[in-house]
Amino acid sequence: MKKAVLALLVLALAASVLAAAPAPIKLKLSEIHMEGYPTTLADKEFARLVKEKTEGRVEITVYPNGVLNATEAEGIEALVLGELGFARVSAAPVASFVPDLNAIQLPYLYKSADHMWAVLNGKIGQDMLAKLQSSGSGLIGLCWYDAGSRCYYLTKKATTPADLKGLKIRMQDNKMMVKMTELLGGVAVTGIGSNEIYSSIMSGVIDGAENNWPTYDTKGDYKAAKFYILDHHTRVPEILLMSEASMRQRKVSAADIAIIKECAKATQEYEIAQWKAMEKKSEANVRAAGTVVVELTPAQLKLFQDAMKPLYAEYGAKYQSVIDAIAEVGKKF
Repeated sequence: MKKAVLALLVLALAASVLAAAPAPIKLKLSEIHMEGYPTTLADKEFARLVKEKTEGRVEITVYPNGVLNATEAEGIEALVLGELGFARVSAAPVASFVPDLNAIQLPYLYKSADHMWAVLNGKIGQDMLAKLQSSGSGLIGLCWYDAGSRCYYLTKKATTPADLKGLKIRMQDNKMMVKMTELLGGVAVTGIGSNEIYSSIMSGVIDGAENNWPTYDTKGDYKAAKFYILDHHTRVPEILLMSEASMRQRKVSAADIAIIKECAKATQEYEIAQWKAMEKKSEANVRAAGTVVVELTPAQLKLFQDAMKPLYAEYGAKYQSVIDAIAEVGKKF
């Protein structure tokens, strides 16, 4: 009898504790990339860490494949309105809030990936995240993620800008990127979707395109354009964003926001490792298929860099101090 009474008391106590415990705060994270993509894997690791470190007070659900927002611009708008807790986006659209971010998108800016990460993890990159938070946009930049470098891939070998002369190259609909290709002697072609590049090369509409290793591999473009030129013309990172409005509306405590920021930074190296693994796998795939990987000598790469002087005069003049600071960091590499 006493055991039965004791058991009832324990159950009653457990029920009262559960009743007193507040429900977890549930937040959404928008991701346009697919399942298994490096940023998606990092998003999920971030969500796991937040739940663990807040002891279940905050739960984040990741929605990949553009389920919540078809474009990164839509995701940013939802963050500003507080309709969304988090979103992983390219640094490019965030430049409308922090103009200095335009500087890190300039071509041939970095000597290597290590140079870029020294910039992003150092004063320059951290100041940019701080400027975003103080911009009045309602956006908080939690950390940087890797998106690799973009290189040209063509139907013929190219080691100097002269080799690109007259080649029709598919480009993103971005004025600066179009200008880059034109300065190198190519003919920039816009309006071709990423899923149309392969057929456009095969039909002779274009002679190539540009992108990172994983895209070159997974889209099958290497089957049509068999020369991958390692010029690494741009390295535009990703940013994991948080919504100030959403945190306020859902009454996330200052202590838990601090934990969220720590968890995000803890996933940066994880995402970088995932990206490197994906790059390595894609590179191995296309090399095995007989792709010609063209490595440029320092002298050849300098020809590409020197061709950008008019572009820097047009697009980089406003950000010369940032460009100089990035170059200063590059002296170590």
